[in-house]
Amino acid sequence: MKRPFSVLQEALHQAADVVKQKFGKVNYQLKGKANLVTAADLASQKTALAVIKRYFPSHDFLAEEDGERISGSPYIWVIDPIDGTTNFAHSFPQCSVSIALFYKNKPIAAGVKNPITGETFLAQQGKGATLNGKRIHVSKTAQIGQSLLVTGFPYNRFSHMPQLLTRFGYFLDACHDVRRLGSAALDLCWVAAGRIDGYWEENLNPWDVAAGILILQEAGGKATRFDGKPFAQIKDYGQTLLASNGKIHPQMRQVLNRADKARFYPGLGSSPSCLKIK
Repeated sequence: MKRPFSVLQEALHQAADVVKQKFGKVNYQLKGKANLVTAADLASQKTALAVIKRYFPSHDFLAEEDGERISGSPYIWVIDPIDGTTNFAHSFPQCSVSIALFYKNKPIAAGVKNPITGETFLAQQGKGATLNGKRIHVSKTAQIGQSLLVTGFPYNRFSHMPQLLTRFGYFLDACHDVRRLGSAALDLCWVAAGRIDGYWEENLNPWDVAAGILILQEAGGKATRFDGKPFAQIKDYGQTLLASNGKIHPQMRQVLNRADKARFYPGLGSSPSCLKIK
């Protein structure tokens, strides 16, 4: 019988191969105004689940594309067949397959792979994190003013754009610069690898971030809710997410607090009407 971590890697690589084969030649459907699904999402998920079920038919799973079985098993596989589907659909090569394995509500193994570049991030609880087999660690940046941050906007951003842009403005004032790359799983892995110093986002789903959070933690970083509390249940993962190298975590929380006390970022004016295209 294969060990779970080996099965995770097999499922990750096979699903990523499916995604790579379809890159640059896909059509998509809209699940919402900014939420896409492609045939590659469905094929990738089917491939990953087939590998997992072959070795562990009794394990539960939670997957993005209408895939869920919660029967009471202590093991739950959390799968995003393509994180960054919008990027993928537009042939922008920042997307990933993301798989995490939980045991009794705690993540014990994780993998995130960019099918286009081949970069593969892996982690096991208590054993560190790797990128293509080499150990990775978070950055040593200690001041938010010297940091490079990354964020993302949720699919339902249209309903609370002022708040999102207020937070973005306050962070942009506080750091060197902010990037928006379009794959939450890879954003977390890039913090883990020291390429980015911190990351914030909200209204995500567990499959978007579960694997990346374990990889970040095993690389020495920190991931919490916006209020600084840990994630208590799998369903909590991603509702609000603040991730960092650990050193700038308190400073990032201070920026969030200042932004949330302000009704609007000064540069936006005093009402949501300033956000409308004229």
